[in-house]
Amino acid sequence: MTEREPIAVVGLDCRFPGARDAREYWSLLMDGRDGTDRVPGERWDADRYHTASPTAPQSASEARPPGRSNTVRGGFIQDPDAFDPGFFGISPREAAAMDPQQRLLLQCSWRAIEDAAVAPQDLAGTDTGVFVGVMANEWAYLQLADYDRITARYGSGNGYFMGANRVSYHLDLKGPSLAVDTACSSSLFAVHLAMGSLRSGECDFALAAGTNLIMTPVINIFYTQAGLSAPDGRCKPFSASADGIGRAEGVAVLVLRRLSDALTDRQPVYAVLKETGINQDGRSNGITAPNRWAQQRLIESVWQRAGITADDIGFVEAHGTGTLLGDFIEAQALGELTSGRSGGSVGLGSVKSNFGHAEGAAGIAGLIKTVLALHHRTVPPSRFAADANPRLDLPGRRLSLLKAPLRLPSGTVHAAVSSFGMGGSNAHAVLASAPRAVHRGRDRAPGVFTVSARSPERLRANLLAQADALSRRPENQLAQLCWTSNRVKSRLPYRATVAAADLPTLAAELRKAAEHAEEAARVDGGRRAVASVAFAFTGQGAQHPRMAASWYRSFPAYARHFDEIDKVLAPHTGRSVRDLVLDGDPEVHRARSAQPALFAVGYAMAAALVESGIAPSYVLGHSIGEFAAACLAGALDVADAARLVARRGALMEALPGDGGMLAVSMGAADVESLLVRRRRLGLAAVNGPGSTVVAGDLRELAALEDQLAKRGVAARRLTVSHAFHSPLMEPVVEDFRRECADLPARGPRIPLFSTVNGHQLTGGEAMDADYWARQITAPVRFADAASALLAAGVTHVVEIGPRAVLTPLLARLKPDAGRPVRLHAAHPGEHASDHRPQQLFGELWCAGLAPEWDVLYAEADRVPRRLPPYVFDDSFRAWRTGTAPGLPELSAPPVPPGADTAVRRGADRGESCPPAPAGDLPDPLAVLTRQLVCRVGGHDPEHVHDHHRLHEDLGFDSIRVMELKARIEDALPRLGTLPIEDLLAGLRTVGDLVGFLRERHVAEGAAAPLPTTPEGTR
Repeated sequence: MTEREPIAVVGLDCRFPGARDAREYWSLLMDGRDGTDRVPGERWDADRYHTASPTAPQSASEARPPGRSNTVRGGFIQDPDAFDPGFFGISPREAAAMDPQQRLLLQCSWRAIEDAAVAPQDLAGTDTGVFVGVMANEWAYLQLADYDRITARYGSGNGYFMGANRVSYHLDLKGPSLAVDTACSSSLFAVHLAMGSLRSGECDFALAAGTNLIMTPVINIFYTQAGLSAPDGRCKPFSASADGIGRAEGVAVLVLRRLSDALTDRQPVYAVLKETGINQDGRSNGITAPNRWAQQRLIESVWQRAGITADDIGFVEAHGTGTLLGDFIEAQALGELTSGRSGGSVGLGSVKSNFGHAEGAAGIAGLIKTVLALHHRTVPPSRFAADANPRLDLPGRRLSLLKAPLRLPSGTVHAAVSSFGMGGSNAHAVLASAPRAVHRGRDRAPGVFTVSARSPERLRANLLAQADALSRRPENQLAQLCWTSNRVKSRLPYRATVAAADLPTLAAELRKAAEHAEEAARVDGGRRAVASVAFAFTGQGAQHPRMAASWYRSFPAYARHFDEIDKVLAPHTGRSVRDLVLDGDPEVHRARSAQPALFAVGYAMAAALVESGIAPSYVLGHSIGEFAAACLAGALDVADAARLVARRGALMEALPGDGGMLAVSMGAADVESLLVRRRRLGLAAVNGPGSTVVAGDLRELAALEDQLAKRGVAARRLTVSHAFHSPLMEPVVEDFRRECADLPARGPRIPLFSTVNGHQLTGGEAMDADYWARQITAPVRFADAASALLAAGVTHVVEIGPRAVLTPLLARLKPDAGRPVRLHAAHPGEHASDHRPQQLFGELWCAGLAPEWDVLYAEADRVPRRLPPYVFDDSFRAWRTGTAPGLPELSAPPVPPGADTAVRRGADRGESCPPAPAGDLPDPLAVLTRQLVCRVGGHDPEHVHDHHRLHEDLGFDSIRVMELKARIEDALPRLGTLPIEDLLAGLRTVGDLVGFLRERHVAEGAAAPLPTTPEGTR
């Protein structure tokens, strides 16, 4: 039988006793630590259900008293009820009704996908499958025993199936979604089914998971009554001291892909699943007794399909429960295949020795141990290995319990994992080490690192987590790590970014950013209109030697566009504009060079940004900047623009250098009154209400300057070679008109705000020869054009050019009220950072834009690297303590019917909500609406505002909306029956709901005072 498509493990996350994540899990295993502990008090009163095993019992009933367990220990994870419901758009009341296993699976799935260097949002709508192994459903036992407490939320909060379905729903995954219960082998069965789905093409990504939570002593009592429970709560697999099972819990998720797909995407691979198999014991010595022959046949068949023999196996992660019968049968089945192997013994171990039997999550616990061992090329030791059970004859079977870490050889290494279910359902897997792949990044290549979160507090935590991890990474991975962060960490509303060219600086700046995380503004993709971007192209005077050279060095797209426009310009300039700029030639200040150089820089910047997904809805250009603006707007061909700017600069360069320019702090009308009878002076630019530029003859300019000084008006000479936009430019106008004669008369494809006309070009206004000839002497009416632009609904203005000249002018022109406008300078000037393009991308992203990050990086730097996964808010708590039916609870106070079971630390979970927080509408209807929303969803009122979306942010599904509808109708009976179609389809936010109710309230003529007390929210 030929080998089938190998499956890559590309991502994982887990929580097991003594380990909050995969890194701590590996540390626990390598240190050989004990993860067991006493039963936590919030689970149940361990002493109440405990009885010590007598040393010499007189009868079976004395050895195993009914209703009692022989142990008070086990493997427990910390804070199993900690959850971040707001992150997933789940209301607190719904979260409180959910099985904690569902909550753990949601967060673990998100983190595992991020660990695969994939944004979970990128899997939304895909055929990704979810396969969950689960054995316990004790939450349902605790929640559903009291019939009077059952609400609509409890249906979706319980049931095996919901563990998988919940993940598929909240991550919008469209592939297979199912739960598997084969008892202790459930999670390895889930992996087997996921592999089959991937190999058949049913899905391209698969999440294979296992979960187990110990919420009651029921199974402990069962194990004790069956004689399977270890008194000290510890599994001692294959040890002479083995005396039964110690129970454990945990949750884990693997992200699986076909190996060929993962390698094509250069995705990091932990290990490779070569083959899996499943079978059943059939009729054996008892339904709970293992079957040696079934285990042996399964292992043999899987090895055969994987194309390996016992000689190829480096180590085996056994089921290894630590029961005498189970260990003996497993050693027999495995030894039948390994006893004849050549070479040394096969390493043998079981993770159950570290923290116990995780039941539904046991198989995936052993699988992740094996995956990490292959990844680190070291097999952790097995606890209790120093005292191997001599009756198992492990040396004779060529099996060896690992007393110390086993270093794996170079090359491909194979390993095997077994997991056997109590009812006879067996699973086995063969794995191999991942193929070696080296993807070196460029040394000192800069990047921009992005971090996003659901709240400022979470932003701080995630910034610190990333900073700590980056300090341990190789220096040549910086750009790759930044690119990965852009792909994986950039979709949430609170954002921070750092641009850097070395890892120590990056880590330090991330820590600084964490100190100011509370200042981050929310980027709201909900009700806000789509971003509307304008490009404003800088004019002459912004040039300087080596201008925007950092763009050429660090931004491949800019370099490519700059090279291309340089080739177009060269026939008209007689030299390379690129070399002129990058070599720092002072010739760049002369008109014949400055104008084509500014055009080239502006055009390349704009083209690179458009290629990066930052495309303008409007453009504006100041003087020479209008040529690049016209190109971008489609009003001018690039070849024509290159010819014209070169000719324009040459014509102006040939003029006498007897002119100058003067910036005057006075309004245009007042300045024009001073220019009467001064024929060699003209109004050159109107940049704002009190910002005007005059140009012309130097002697007349000096006289004007003296006159202004006597009036106390501030004026400043500009460093220029000629008096641009003045009567002194008249001699070149006709020559330039002839140069433009063959231009097609066409208007822009996107709105262009003309600084010649001072307004947006209309359909009858073309940028033809007359326009460009007039532009030479006409004043630059920037203030009028920019004011019209700002009034057009623009949300972001990016100044395109080598210096921030227009940005401060725009800041003074921005209206104080109305829609905010973000201003960005593409390149602030000579002292800009060496990685300014990366900084700009970060600024634009933090301001709500969505750049195409790939364009910022060279091919060698677009390699996925693992980053620490998201750090969730753990302040939410919802738990029920396990106790026998009908008995008073000893370890927790009684919970009155109807009370919320969700508790947020430090929050008062009263029945009503206080008045709206400051900044929100304080009228009685708004207050009442928020009261009802908080009551139905169980939200903290301090965190509910008008902009919050009912579905995405507050977790209002159809059930919650129906409950809200009923409560509104009860509180406001004058409104009558509310149309459900309006509530479901038309009301996106809390503010929308308030507005809708206000309209109906007015329409119904309701004049009675609105209830604002708890009585109105029942």
